[in-house]
Amino acid sequence: MKIREVQHPARVVPTAFLITILIGTGLLMLPIARADAVATPWLTALFTSVSAVCVTGLVTVDTGTYWSSFGQWVIMVLFQIGGFGMMTAATLLGLIVNRSFRLRTRLTAQAETHAVGIGDITSVAKLVLIVTLIVELFVALTLMLRLRTAYELPWADAAWSGLFHAVSAFNNAGFSIHADGLVRHATDVFILAPIMLAIVIGGLGFPVLHDLRRKFASPHRWSVHTKLTLVGTAVLLVGGTILLLGFEWSNPRTLGPMAAGDKLLSAIFASVSARTAGFNSIDIGGLTHESLGAHYFLMFIGGGSAGTAGGVKVGTAMILVMLVIAEIRGRMDTEAFGRRISHSAQRQAITVLVLSSAVIVLGTVFILHTTDIATDRIIFEVVSAFATVGLSTGITAELPESAQMMLVLLMYVGRVGTITLAASLALGEHRMPFRYPEEHPVVG
Repeated sequence: MKIREVQHPARVVPTAFLITILIGTGLLMLPIARADAVATPWLTALFTSVSAVCVTGLVTVDTGTYWSSFGQWVIMVLFQIGGFGMMTAATLLGLIVNRSFRLRTRLTAQAETHAVGIGDITSVAKLVLIVTLIVELFVALTLMLRLRTAYELPWADAAWSGLFHAVSAFNNAGFSIHADGLVRHATDVFILAPIMLAIVIGGLGFPVLHDLRRKFASPHRWSVHTKLTLVGTAVLLVGGTILLLGFEWSNPRTLGPMAAGDKLLSAIFASVSARTAGFNSIDIGGLTHESLGAHYFLMFIGGGSAGTAGGVKVGTAMILVMLVIAEIRGRMDTEAFGRRISHSAQRQAITVLVLSSAVIVLGTVFILHTTDIATDRIIFEVVSAFATVGLSTGITAELPESAQMMLVLLMYVGRVGTITLAASLALGEHRMPFRYPEEHPVVG
């Protein structure tokens, strides 16, 4: 069967997300979904549904008080589905019902998972299910016990809070049923540590987890993608922590009043969360301008490919770094860990970077035209939406409807746009029967 005979995954994936968003919007508009049993305005329901399915976490209303138990369950299911991808979920369903995959199903799942080969889809799908269940249940249980023993919450409330935040953390969704996020737990390592663990595991990407599972004891056999993702993740986490500690150490609105150990804990958590998780244990609106700038960078890069994180992805950023290093050193080939990085991967990385930057610029200009809110806060909101982070300086609900609709579009494009682009580039690549004469335009 030829590729052109298969429905293109670049169309299937965005359509699946869109259908899920519309279903979620309809459910959230029902009176039963709202705490006061009144029908929800369509824009509020749409914004929340998009934010959940696209695992962003931006909200225009307080999740814990505005929505009923039914509404909160709907939101949790939506970001669970959106977290590991509609097509991965479809693959899992197919795996349970019938172990024999058709080529069309495998190609569609590969567009969402970015698996190395079609033959790996089955094993990746199994890993998605196993890792999701183990991590979410472990973190939910840990949080429940902590909330019950240290905060004396009733068992039912502790269990629900633990489950909701565990699922939200693993899927990098950033939704919280607390109005202040996790600020109330800013100094509690037994709350923040499990959440950080879930965020990192979900954000590494399932191809990396798949590779580590098979070759954990043999680092030299890890793929270049795995090595680039792990190194890039470590550098961003450590670098982000150092920057935030330096910029916020004496800030009375964030880390200033805390003890040294608590400052370190909150800085680590902020660095982890900034890369698309969206939880906050400090007041984001109180950050210094320097810290906002650091967040732009961390949010834009995001997490690993084919995980629950957003952004342009760590692998993309690392390929570009390797490309710059090769150019500076005068090397013809871009190399990493004893391997050449293909020219197609380099072109894709550059394309993703350029298009993502263009979308952010256009979104920022549009929202600036609709409001007089400070530019740095608008940029923060736009990057957070596009990178599906969910952190906010507190302006989301203040934005006019047109600006909120722009955020809806940014969240959707940020979640499915890079998937669509990657699938289009991967399946659309072909060799021309001829090549034009080469010429070298002036650069720089």
